[in-house]
Amino acid sequence: MQKCSFLLLAILVLACSAPKEKIPDTPTMPGTTSKMVVYQMMTRLFSNTNSTNKFYGSVEENGVGKMDNINEAALKGIKQLGVTHVWYTGIIEHALLTDYSKYGIALDDADVVKGKAGSPYAIKDYYDVNPDLAVSVPNRMKEFEALVERTHAQELKVIIDFVPNHVARSYKSDAKPADIKDLGEGDDNTVSFKSTNNFYYLPGHAFQPPKGPYELEAPKSDGNFSENPAKVTGNNQFTAAPNLGDWFETIKLNYGIDYQNGEKKNFEPIPNTWEKMCDILIYWTNKKVDGFRCDMAEMVPVEFWQWAIPQIKKVNPEIIFIAEIYNPAQYRNYLDNGQFDFLYDKVQLYDTLRLMVNQKAHTNGIAHVQESLKGINHNMLHFLENHDEQRFASPFFAGDPWKAVPAMVVSACIDEGPVMIYFGQEVGEPGAKAEGFSGDDGRTTMFDYWGVPQHQKWVNELKFDGGQLSDEQKQLRQFYGDILALASSNQAIARGKYTDLTNYNQQKGNMSAFVHAFARYHQEEKLIIVSNFDSKMEAVKVEIPKELANEIGLSEGTAYVGRDLLRSGAEIGINEKLTMSMEIPAYSSFILKIK
Repeated sequence: MQKCSFLLLAILVLACSAPKEKIPDTPTMPGTTSKMVVYQMMTRLFSNTNSTNKFYGSVEENGVGKMDNINEAALKGIKQLGVTHVWYTGIIEHALLTDYSKYGIALDDADVVKGKAGSPYAIKDYYDVNPDLAVSVPNRMKEFEALVERTHAQELKVIIDFVPNHVARSYKSDAKPADIKDLGEGDDNTVSFKSTNNFYYLPGHAFQPPKGPYELEAPKSDGNFSENPAKVTGNNQFTAAPNLGDWFETIKLNYGIDYQNGEKKNFEPIPNTWEKMCDILIYWTNKKVDGFRCDMAEMVPVEFWQWAIPQIKKVNPEIIFIAEIYNPAQYRNYLDNGQFDFLYDKVQLYDTLRLMVNQKAHTNGIAHVQESLKGINHNMLHFLENHDEQRFASPFFAGDPWKAVPAMVVSACIDEGPVMIYFGQEVGEPGAKAEGFSGDDGRTTMFDYWGVPQHQKWVNELKFDGGQLSDEQKQLRQFYGDILALASSNQAIARGKYTDLTNYNQQKGNMSAFVHAFARYHQEEKLIIVSNFDSKMEAVKVEIPKELANEIGLSEGTAYVGRDLLRSGAEIGINEKLTMSMEIPAYSSFILKIK
């Protein structure tokens, strides 16, 4: 684990005894008065204590986490971070290479599985649970239901993935209700497209799997996966021979769009796929999940969501839908027409913060992001890490987990939108080494069996007490707990208005291009938030414009004090001209409450 800057570490260590405003251990609900805070875990990795970490290792060699291991202590530890929702990634049964055939689960073909543990997004049975996650495979659904109950007992909400765009090439449901017809059942595979088909076909062409990046040591890895006619690949590849970089292990679902004929829409009568997918959503809603993170939602027509989401909300009006979406031009369409509650904010804020952390962009870009999202800021889910992105602490990104401090403060506090962290982020997990299919890419694998070393120090042989963490890691985790709990519970952050202070002050020469400042305010709660993305100490002035001063009730000629709500407890004076001066250490932030 990389060392943090001396100045920042000194502030954090010395500040432990400094007086500071109390931050609640847990945020208040409902969401109308607090910000949603999501903790994503890769469920198969979260509680795995095996540290063998053999490249492309089997479940027997590298181990796997179990739902039953996510106990009260684990959930309390998550909640202590200020978390309100847990996103359990990889719950629904997907293709994998471990042999569970003695339980009536067909063995998957290695030619169409990524890694030995498989992709959580290559669903094999929408109505079943991943057997890897169960202590007792025949009781895997009951173990999931018990996990939901334990999570709810800690007053945490449950989010699972809904993967609507594609399924595994081996898809066949053996757990579906008796009155439900399986996907593909009754399809006419002699034609490429038919509105009543669930899949798209390539008549006259047999599927040709790509050769893997290394020699597979698994049953049925002979290059002879049988699929004739070939089905269209999940990332819209209308070819029988997709590349290794394609989603070759998946097949595209047909929602009534004829892609090969001008993307003509065939939505009347309601396509059969719509009805089957809505049934799946209702099934899991009845399992008492509280939300769905919808994988690649923008690859599914917005008309489907407009039709389906209201039906699910009739079953549970409080359920939430989060869309994975990367096209800003479609944001409002999927909110207004698709009726999603929240959208990924990857392309806007995440990408901007990443450039800023690596000093490839100036901080004034954030104001442009916020302006472009005006009116929907509260719908945007902010994050610095997830299963798709490189770990912040990896050399592919920042190389030092402490450099996340200013980016995390901005991500958590910039608006009313929810914020998310990925398991291990809070202790500086770097995603090091090549685990299997995806190689050494700065990400924690989502394809292979693996132990997550820095996270395992917090797990501490299932005690979930951080007993093996270094002092520095404990301080980092404390920072995440402080900022997330503050973001959720402080009304200026959770509900308040936003005003950018960066452009105004940079134009006056008050701060460098690597310092960022903004105000958040609600009723009597007034905050000035200043972050330094530079690798050195910065001398900063923040002048409060007259328009903002009038709005938040500050008067020229009166002196005020800004008190840091993070662990420094520092007090910074605001002079009679409504200007504050400060020295802010490298990669750090102040959240100043004005009094």
